[in-house]
Amino acid sequence: MSTFIGKYEAKADVKGRIFIPSNYRKLLPDGEKERVVMRKDAENDCLIVFPEHVWNEMVQDLKTNLDEWNPEDQMLLMQFVSDAEWLDIDSQGRILLSKKNLQAIGIDNAEVLFVGMIDRFALWSKNRYEQTRMQATDFSRMLKQKMMKK
Repeated sequence: MSTFIGKYEAKADVKGRIFIPSNYRKLLPDGEKERVVMRKDAENDCLIVFPEHVWNEMVQDLKTNLDEWNPEDQMLLMQFVSDAEWLDIDSQGRILLSKKNLQAIGIDNAEVLFVGMIDRFALWSKNRYEQTRMQATDFSRMLKQKMMKK
C-alpha cells in the first residue's frame, strides 16, 4: 500500500482553489480520483482530507463503537459526519476550499502546507503548522515511548 508522506507547499488562489500535490493525487485509488472527503480536525487548526474508502472505514469503525440508542453517541456521530464535506477534484487536480474553511485553519496569506498522514493528508496554514510542531527533543521522547509499547 502506498502512503501519503512528506510535506508539500502550495498556494490557494483568490477563489480558494488549491492544487493537490501530484504525488498525493497519484496515490488516490482508481475510482476515487475525482473527489475526497474533508473535515476540520477536532483538535488542531487543520483540515483532514480522506480518500473515500478511508473515510467510509473510519465512519464504520466509529459507528460500530457507538450505541445507536444513546443520545450522546447519536450526537457524536451526527456532529462528526455533519462537519465533513465532499470536495470535488477538478480536471487540473485542484480542490476548492470555502473562505470559512480557509479562515478556520488560519490561511490568510494563501500559503498552504499539505502534510502526509499515511492513509490521509492534512492541510495547514504553513505558519500554524510550524508553530504547532513539536520540539525535536519532545518528538524524539514521544516517538521512543510509542515505539517501545510493542
